[in-house]
Amino acid sequence: MRGTRPLVVATGAALLLAACSGQHTERGWDSPRPGAYAQPPGVSKDPMRRGPAPAVAGATPGGTITVFLPGAPGPDTLDPTGGWSVTGNAIQQALVSRSLTQYARGDDGRPVLVPDLATDLGRPNDDFTEWTFTIRDDATWEDGAPVTAEEVAFGICRSLDSGAFPSGPGTEYSTHYFAGAEDYAGPYTGDDPGCDDYAGISVDGQDVTIEMDRPFPDMDHWGAVMAMGPAPLGEASEPSTYAQRPLATGPYEVESWDPAEELVLVRNDEWEPGSDPARHQYADRFVFKFNQDQARVDEIMLSGSTGGRTAVSTSVGSGRYLEASALLGDRLVQQATQCVSTIAPDHTRITDIRVRRALAHAYPYEDVWIASGEVPGVTRVPAGPIMPPGMAGRRDVQVDGEEATYDPERSRELLAEAGHGDEPYPITMAYNELDPLATAAQAQLTTGLEEGGFDVTAIPVQQSIYSVWLDPDNEVNQGLDLRGVSWCPMWPAGSALLPPLLRSGAPFNTAHFAEPSIDRAMDDIAQLPVEEQAAAWGELDERVLTDHLPFIPTSYANRLFAFGDRVGNPTGEGSMGAPNYKDLFVVR
Repeated sequence: MRGTRPLVVATGAALLLAACSGQHTERGWDSPRPGAYAQPPGVSKDPMRRGPAPAVAGATPGGTITVFLPGAPGPDTLDPTGGWSVTGNAIQQALVSRSLTQYARGDDGRPVLVPDLATDLGRPNDDFTEWTFTIRDDATWEDGAPVTAEEVAFGICRSLDSGAFPSGPGTEYSTHYFAGAEDYAGPYTGDDPGCDDYAGISVDGQDVTIEMDRPFPDMDHWGAVMAMGPAPLGEASEPSTYAQRPLATGPYEVESWDPAEELVLVRNDEWEPGSDPARHQYADRFVFKFNQDQARVDEIMLSGSTGGRTAVSTSVGSGRYLEASALLGDRLVQQATQCVSTIAPDHTRITDIRVRRALAHAYPYEDVWIASGEVPGVTRVPAGPIMPPGMAGRRDVQVDGEEATYDPERSRELLAEAGHGDEPYPITMAYNELDPLATAAQAQLTTGLEEGGFDVTAIPVQQSIYSVWLDPDNEVNQGLDLRGVSWCPMWPAGSALLPPLLRSGAPFNTAHFAEPSIDRAMDDIAQLPVEEQAAAWGELDERVLTDHLPFIPTSYANRLFAFGDRVGNPTGEGSMGAPNYKDLFVVR
């Protein structure tokens, strides 16, 4: 898979995932050169940005853009409150569902945090325990009705409902920062359909104010997630039905959706360009095709076929990378991301850290990457700490004290030290057999682990591997020793990366790691002065890897996008590591 959860991404093998790092290329940020690993982009802010978004040079209206997503399953839900996949969020946040703030692509290619439904980036009090956002009065729903401050407040309140949205982003952020969240079950689970019983969010005219239990200096970045946007009041946004067909506030609305196959978006005629500082509405339609075969898509994009001229592919297979570089030129775009890919030994089953270190040396990194369709040194490089390069406070720490490379002899030594030298150590894992890249990568992974002294049982499943890993009642999941997770933080800070992976009981803590001292440390960091937090997150990252090793970082990632010759403005977008959907057009 090339993109499932998002802020989570599953890639290739059952356990292979993404992130970002390296050196930025000699052609600079505006047009990275495929062939060198690119540094994750920094983020700037422009609180005074106003709509309409600046016109894209040469852009013309009309036409259909088809987006092929090889190996990437479609989103599990279209409900903005529940959506949390890189694939789905990148599409929906760019084109369909607006939020308090958003990211625009700057002239230098770096993300810029700008207003969206709010008129600025929010106004915090002195200690960041209260944020006020003034909601603009010229944004509309697809039916022409104005988006109200009450609807924005209700949408934000929905994110507190971990029963209705157990894997939604609010379960990690809203419930841990918003005042009184521990005592509020949510509008659906708590039988409070109007959010009348929750006092942490208030509305005064056009102002929405959110109270915090602890300082939250990154609330302006959290505001760019579509869960921090509006929902219709009452039964219109009942989760089971709204998940299938949400009302649009952006330039496109949903025409049709088959979760396993295709999402079709068409123009939202009620969207007002003057209300939006970053989005455009050039194409008539976007057609997103999920779970595509990489070889077939490569042939469409590289053969000069009619079907590829107005198309975009979100990846290029490793076997045709050099050909793509030669044929596509600037239409092969390398985009840095801020994701980290890991394997996750179950902490309740693999309790000896020496066994977890052995796994780090038995993982055949490059073989798995190549089998997954990745290009070593371009779309994948080895990872060190959980925090990727470019993240403030990051320390250059390595698993087992040095860069973890494929070293089966070292793996066997560690297993012997742990008392498992006589017989192979049993490992059970799962993979999605419907994904040919995942199947090929699993074969390489099994071979590598067995050379390193493990006895692998690989269970084929016919569904998204995350739907297995994240379901505590799934019988296959209950027997797994090894899972994975890839995290793409929504802003470049430890606060957006480490808690979702390490906090006891966090939805994406697929290692089932539970350490009270680490939970306390994360809570303590949130109370530090803002200027001290980055260093503290880096220190905690080092401590976790050295003392506990709950996750084994395997790679940081760039992505490669292929654009047809009639897709205008072929660029990537740094905040989500996705094509720059907001600014694309069909060359007429």
